[in-house]
Amino acid sequence: MKALKFPLTRITIFFVLGIICGNYFKPNFYSVLFTVLLSFTLCILAFVYLRRQLTQKMPFGVSLYCLSFMIGLFTYTAHHYIRENHYTRLTSDKEGQCLFKLTINEALKSNRYCERYIATVHSLEGKPCTGLILVNVKKQIPRKNIIAGTQILAFGQIMKHRPPQNPNQFDYGKYLSNKSIEAQAYVNPEDIKVIDTLKNMSYHAAAFRERIIRNLEKSHFEKENLAVVTALILGQQQDISKDTIQDYQYAGAIHILSVSGLHVGYIMLFINFMLLRLPKNRKGNTIRLVAVLTSLWAFSFIAGLSPSIVRSATMFSFMAVGMYLKRETYIFHTLLVSLLLILMVSPNFLFDVGFQLSYISLFFILWLQPYFSTLWMPKLKIIKYFWDIVTVSMAAQIGAFPLSIYYFHQFPGLFFITNIIILPGLGIIMAYGAFVMVFASFGTVPDYLSKSLEFLIRLLNQTIGKIASFEQFIIKDIPLNALMMATLYLFILTLFIWAMKPSYRKCICMTLCLLVFQGTLVFNKWENEKTDEIIVFKSKNTSLITKRHGNQINVYCDDSLCKSIFQNQNLTAYRVANFSNIKNVSAMQNLLYLNRTIFVSDSSGIYPENIRADVLLMTHSPKINFERMLMQLKPNTVIADASNFRSYTKLWEATCQKQKIPFHAIAEKGYFKLE
Repeated sequence: MKALKFPLTRITIFFVLGIICGNYFKPNFYSVLFTVLLSFTLCILAFVYLRRQLTQKMPFGVSLYCLSFMIGLFTYTAHHYIRENHYTRLTSDKEGQCLFKLTINEALKSNRYCERYIATVHSLEGKPCTGLILVNVKKQIPRKNIIAGTQILAFGQIMKHRPPQNPNQFDYGKYLSNKSIEAQAYVNPEDIKVIDTLKNMSYHAAAFRERIIRNLEKSHFEKENLAVVTALILGQQQDISKDTIQDYQYAGAIHILSVSGLHVGYIMLFINFMLLRLPKNRKGNTIRLVAVLTSLWAFSFIAGLSPSIVRSATMFSFMAVGMYLKRETYIFHTLLVSLLLILMVSPNFLFDVGFQLSYISLFFILWLQPYFSTLWMPKLKIIKYFWDIVTVSMAAQIGAFPLSIYYFHQFPGLFFITNIIILPGLGIIMAYGAFVMVFASFGTVPDYLSKSLEFLIRLLNQTIGKIASFEQFIIKDIPLNALMMATLYLFILTLFIWAMKPSYRKCICMTLCLLVFQGTLVFNKWENEKTDEIIVFKSKNTSLITKRHGNQINVYCDDSLCKSIFQNQNLTAYRVANFSNIKNVSAMQNLLYLNRTIFVSDSSGIYPENIRADVLLMTHSPKINFERMLMQLKPNTVIADASNFRSYTKLWEATCQKQKIPFHAIAEKGYFKLE
């Protein structure tokens, strides 16, 4: 690959590696700062000493790449350095509530119980502080949204992130930390007082979106169709139902709802098309450039400046400037410059799933699509048009496949059909939708415009729903860990490098990468075969225990959970991550022999007096004399699962502390593992 020979490519790679190391090792800020200054000094000395020795450039190259790595490490560390006035230094995970002043930055998709917002903290109990926080406001009827820019006083509980409560569960706390959000606040709506409105850019963008949505609602838009329109045109997915999102996922069209390069590219093409009549002189080109850049960033701003749209707008901006300067913009350079610039401003974007998928898909499109297009060159334009759609889709899916499997463990088999049917009409829907949005920004939309747009959106949703209904083509629960993903990417890269220009050396390299990937599969299987563990899960109001030996899982659970055990998300995540299958599902028994004797005390409170239990598991709040039970059973460990009353759990914990018996409250500390 020619791109790897460019210095900018290597600089970007080392910069990204520095950010990744910062994320995993969390180095000291001042140590990193000192190392950056040292690396910079060595780089300058290497340049000065070797600038005339044309045959000895290697030391300078090495020092430059080391400096790039250290700058990446420093950039991440500086963004995550918690200053003395950060609100997390003024609070702790106490049950007591506190008073804090916030400014709402962004509204997120609500969950079943709460409206959610990202906000900036200004003070805590009257003490000035700073930092981002996720605010959860209990839902109320009628629903009231708090728009961006609103300053509020709130009285509630601030809680720092907890680790995952079940094995192999998505680490939501780490996900928020990568966005510089270090805690969550839980507030009741009656404990919020609006004190002011900060009319900043976020406020005006949110107000503009709200005005458009209100005017479309006046046109009697169906709720779900309106939600898809706002996602497609305005980049807001808060109101889309889970069923609609699932349909788009199963059809392989979720990228349509996430405003990204596809949408930005359409805007750039549309603006250039509208300005075709401008003269090709310097003045006309300047007007065209200003119009394109203004449109791209205005759209990005209105859509909420998500990582994917910032990346796309940055890259297309570089392309527009290159076209204005009448230089042949090498597209990989454009991609690298946009990546480097974005990560220097916000290194956290690197850990955003959408950002990763956008970049990897775009890279593979730029790399593989020209190769695929040479495999067959139809003469008819209409056939060539659809063939181009197929080649673009194929390249994007090949690039995104390992990453998608790693994060989502499923693959939509009908993505080709979806893209062939949807993409040709998507540009028309977007252009017409933008036209209707212009009307909606000023007032009520004429019925013939709103009804025709709603018809197009309904047709889009029905088409997606029909494709998604063929669930037999959706491959689910595919296990893939980080090591396997990395080796799979190595194999894919070497495979196509060999396919584009075959040679013996490339064939050997590709074969070795395939063997390495197969080796990771064998290694994971070997690791699983020697594993023998018991997990007590955190399952709300129910009890769930698993015994895993190798890749076989025996499940013990309450009768109410047995019927739906294969739909249990916590168990599915554990099973897929450990390359395992459920061998047997049994109703919970009072006495379990799983390498250790486990006595399960249920709501009946009955227990035998002639046994000794290694582990005592308290479930469903039994009314018993706990001290007498401990004397009879003499357990080495006591566990209280999440089906117990909180007050009972606290009493049992206090009793165990007196008798110096290890106690684990699953509702508070998460799952418990016995090996």
